[in-house]
This record gives sequence, C-alpha cells and structure tokens, in this order.
Amino acid sequence: MNIQAFIIHLKRAEQRRSQVDRIIAGCPVKAQVIDAVDGRTMSELEQSRFYRFEKLFEPRYPFRIGPGEIGCFLSHRKAWQKIVDDGLDAGLIIEDDVEIDTPVFGRVFDLASRHVGKLGYVQFQVRTVTGTATTVATGNDCRLVAPVIVPLRTSAQLVSRSAASRLLEKTGTFDRPVDGMLQLKWETGLDVVCAVPSGVSDRTAESGGSTISNRRRQGVASNIRREILRWRYRLEISRLSRRHAGREQSVFGSVGID
Repeated sequence: MNIQAFIIHLKRAEQRRSQVDRIIAGCPVKAQVIDAVDGRTMSELEQSRFYRFEKLFEPRYPFRIGPGEIGCFLSHRKAWQKIVDDGLDAGLIIEDDVEIDTPVFGRVFDLASRHVGKLGYVQFQVRTVTGTATTVATGNDCRLVAPVIVPLRTSAQLVSRSAASRLLEKTGTFDRPVDGMLQLKWETGLDVVCAVPSGVSDRTAESGGSTISNRRRQGVASNIRREILRWRYRLEISRLSRRHAGREQSVFGSVGID
C-alpha cells in the first residue's frame, strides 16, 4: 500500500522539535512534518468560518472549545486533505507529543495497514483501551478491536483515503474537538478501531506540556455545573454508541479488553 506518515507539529513549540525527530526515526514509512494550525493566531471571524457553538451533530456538545482545540481540529483536517490530494491509500497521522516503541509499533502497524482499506480508521491509543469491544482482526501477536465507545485522543492513527475524504466532507464546520467528533460514528459513518497493543506512549509532559489546553480557574458552582453537563453528555455518547454497536457485535461477537 502507498502509505506516508504526517507528523502534526506547531512551529512555536520549539521544545518539541527533538521529539519530532524521534518520531520520524521510529516511523515504519516515509514521514513528513505538517505545520499545525495555530488557533491562537486566528481572529474570531476566522475561527467562526469553521467552528460553531451550536448543535451541528447528535448529541449537542455542551461546552465552547478553545482556540487550541480549533487549531488541533483544523490541523487534522489538513492531514486528511493531504491524504486525499496525494492519492495515498492511507496516511499515518501522528501528533508531536508521542513516543514510538519501534518493535511493537512495527508489528501492529503491519496488521493495521493490511486492514485499513476496509476498516477506514485505526487508532493507536496512548492509554489502555477499556470496556467492551469487538475483535475484528488478529496477527503478529496484536489485535484490532472496535470499542463500543470510541476512546478520546488523536495521538496517532492510520486513516484510509476514503475515510479521510468522508471526514473532510462531514467537518467543513464543527461543534466539538476532533476526538469528540470521531466518537460520533452515527454521524461520520466510520467505525473507529483501536490497535492493541498500540506501540505508542504519551510524552506531553516531557516535551513541554500541552499546546492546546486553555483552562481557566472557575468558581465552585461553575465547576459543579460543568461536571453535570459532562456527565449528561457522556451518558448520551454511551447510549448512542451502544445503539450503533449492535450490528457489529452481532457479526463479530464481543470481548472484554483488560
């Protein structure tokens, strides 16, 4: 397959450049750096061309997202567009704050690359995949599993050209962070799967901290309200995810992931 890697890197995050070089060295395919979109340099008018604080997808996302999250979403769209424009079979999209365990990642990437044409989107999570999932492929002492609820985070993923094209079509405007959008398989039509083990780990703290977070201190009442909204939103994600998962589980069967 014709697969290339794209490493999303924010130019002003100079402390991460050495980590980018480590990622390139550990990639199993040719890699290039994509300049991340810096949401903090965008005016409110520019942001409003893409982001809406209104219900675009089900369920409604209850929070405003910040400039960093807008830039992150647009950076992934930039990578999806590159996959389509270059006519690749798939693209390996990696954020610049991960570490690659080359032997493990090489094995699981080989498995993922053999199935991504059919599956569309394979996540390599930096956290343990938990909950009920459907095993869809095995090999090289690795598995590809389809969790009922798609995990958050977009640290590393293998995306087919057809999946990239579909995501571009669906996200010309968006109302939530990119990882939240990927949970909405009833909206995107993509059943995201996860690679186990992933072969990647989180290096955010070691590489200078988050370039996205813009959390501000809030009062107790505001924090409580936020947690209630978050709880309700997660319940809706769980409900809709389980409704959608019925078809896949009836075909593949379900297993527990430790």
